Amino acid sequence: MRIIRDTEFIDPTDRGAAAAIGNFDGVHIGHQAVIDLTRQAAETADAPLGIMTFEPHPRSYFSNDPNPFRLMNAEAKANRLAKLGVEKLYELPFNAGLAALSPRDFAQTIIADQLGLKHVVVGADFCFGQGRAGTVADLQNFGHEMGFGVTIAPIVSTDTGNVSSTAIRTALTDGNPRDAAAMLGHWHRIEGEVIRGDQRGRDLGYPTANMSIAGLHPPKFGVYAVKVDVLDGPHKGAYDGAASIGVRPMFGENIPNCETFLFDFKGDLYGATLSVALVDYLRPELKFDGLDGLIAQMDADCDKARGILADV
Repeated sequence: MRIIRDTEFIDPTDRGAAAAIGNFDGVHIGHQAVIDLTRQAAETADAPLGIMTFEPHPRSYFSNDPNPFRLMNAEAKANRLAKLGVEKLYELPFNAGLAALSPRDFAQTIIADQLGLKHVVVGADFCFGQGRAGTVADLQNFGHEMGFGVTIAPIVSTDTGNVSSTAIRTALTDGNPRDAAAMLGHWHRIEGEVIRGDQRGRDLGYPTANMSIAGLHPPKFGVYAVKVDVLDGPHKGAYDGAASIGVRPMFGENIPNCETFLFDFKGDLYGATLSVALVDYLRPELKFDGLDGLIAQMDADCDKARGILADV
C-alpha cells in the first residue's frame, strides 16, 4: 500500500483511484462495508482501491477538548487498511487551508483536479467542506458535473444499534472489549513502540512490554487477556498474554500506559512495535498491601487469561 500525503505534487501513477472518504477511526464494520463498495467500484472502473483520510483527525484540529478520543493512531489505521487490500492511502494533512475549502472547492480541487479520482464512496451521514456544509446530495451533484462517480453507503446497524466509533468507545469505556470487537469486526488493538518503563515487572518475575497510550481513547483501566503481535524485529510473531492498562496505583500517581506480559516469552522487545488486542476484561486496577499480594493476583490473572485465550 502506498501512502500519499502531498496531493499538490502527486505522482501520475497515484491518480485515478476509486476511493472511500472518511476518518475511518477503528476501521469498524461500517467502514468495512464502505470499503467493500469501493472495491466493487474500483473493479468496475479498473482503478486502484483507495482511501482518503485526514491527519490529524479533524475533531482534534477543531476541538480544545483534552480528552483523547481516537481508537487508533495513524500507523495502526494504515496497518488495518493494508490488511483489507487498500492500494492507495491518501492521508491528507488537515490544516487551515484544507479546512477553509468550500464543498465545491474540495470536490473540484482535491477530488477532481489533484487526485483525479474516478469514483468516491462515502457514508450516508458524510459531510464535507468548510463548516461541514457539503452533503451527500451535493457530492453527487459535483460528481455528475466534474466527472467522478459517487456511491452513498447506508449506515450499518447491529442488534444494539448503529455502528459508530462513538458506540465502540462506549463499549471500551465500560470494559466490554468483546462488544467493541463485534462492531469493529476485529479485536480492538493498541499499537506502538515498546518503551522503557520502571522495570518493576522484571523484579516481580513479570517483565512487561510498556507502551504509551497518549492520544488514544483509554479503555477501562484494569487487567485484560490479550493477543499480541510483535510486528517487527527478531521476535516477530504472535503471542498470548495479559496486559494492565492504567495508572498503576500500587506505585503512586503515574501517566496511563499499557504494560503487557507475554506468556512463555524470553527476549528484549525495546524498540519493537507491538499490536495488543484486548480480548477480555479481567479486573479493575487494585492497590495491594504488599508485593506478595500483587504477585499472587498477577499469578491468578495470568492463569485466567490463559484459560480464556485457549478458546480464542
